[in-house]
Amino acid sequence: MKTIVLTGAGSGGHITPILAVATEIKRLEPATSLVYIGQRGDKLGDIPAGHSAIDQVYTVRAGKFRRYHGEGLKQLLDIPTWFKNIRDGLYVLIGTYQSWRLLREIRPDIIFIKGGFVGVPVGLAAASLHMPYITHDSDAIPGLANRIISRWAVKHAVALPPEVYSYPPDKTVMTGIPLQADFVPVNASLKAKYRAKLKLPAKAKVLFIIGGGLGSRTVNEAVAAAVPHLLREFPDLVVVHGAGRANEADVQAIYADKLSGAEQGRLQVRAYIEDVYLYSGAADVIITRAGATNLAEFALQGKACLVVPSPFLAGGHQLKNAQYLAEQGAALILDEVDLAADPNRLATQASNLLSHPEKQRELGKRLAKFAKPKATSELARLILDEV
Repeated sequence: MKTIVLTGAGSGGHITPILAVATEIKRLEPATSLVYIGQRGDKLGDIPAGHSAIDQVYTVRAGKFRRYHGEGLKQLLDIPTWFKNIRDGLYVLIGTYQSWRLLREIRPDIIFIKGGFVGVPVGLAAASLHMPYITHDSDAIPGLANRIISRWAVKHAVALPPEVYSYPPDKTVMTGIPLQADFVPVNASLKAKYRAKLKLPAKAKVLFIIGGGLGSRTVNEAVAAAVPHLLREFPDLVVVHGAGRANEADVQAIYADKLSGAEQGRLQVRAYIEDVYLYSGAADVIITRAGATNLAEFALQGKACLVVPSPFLAGGHQLKNAQYLAEQGAALILDEVDLAADPNRLATQASNLLSHPEKQRELGKRLAKFAKPKATSELARLILDEV
């Protein structure tokens, strides 16, 4: 029986693709044993632990090297950041030893590393034990974790053409971003089916907001300011707001203060949304961060998106994702600087998009050109072939 370890943590953008790959591997070879190694203390760690395709779950220590896009020398002079980086460096050492002991016990045939902080201790331990592993990058700029362990990887699976990356060409394979099988192109009939399942009005305008698995305070605050205006402007509007686990209570409190009882009846606030495909598929317009996984999901569905990229993530990868889409006219982009300068801007742009179905269709059609529907099966097959 084959045993495969899958690892990656810290955000839904790591965990969602891992579970998509796990499901596909089980479909192709049901007897394969799949072991997930997550980061100790991960706020989304219960998601893979409860997934049907995962046979065993372990956690190890991992640490984050804090560096923020656009902060320059300022972050080098920040003493609290220095202390946190030193502390997390120790976590990496502890996690590497924990991973080494785990991998010696599990003896996997191969390891799949999606990225995230936990990929470093697992990758270093695997390299020391001469165990093969494959990395995957969703963005044009590989994450620091994958860059640290890249030299020992047997293959680098990537979302974009290999020439975009600095990995050795003979080791680099373009697979796209693996997505759950539930994400498919959405037509009017399927959209109506999703709405019926979610008990959303068939003829309503539906706005879906998602700021990632943990949520985004900036997006949440901007959306919470815009939603009351939108609900009053569009009497047939229904809003589903995925606020993230860390922010659900705060967002609920803001809405309770700003909305009437009738308006709150047209609003749903959710923490972590597992069936994202249902809500995004049922929506007319989506407000989202520029995470590569979410954008790939909405591209496959052919959805109109208003994208608010995070300017502070290391390497500025969300800014690059958004810039690329903007150049292709595949999404509307709203910069956080513009958002701060004009708090009404989000409401204005969302209103304009909700008012023009033809613009929604055009944006959805352009974004759909980026979809790679076979990414999950290709990556699962790559992993099994390496075994």
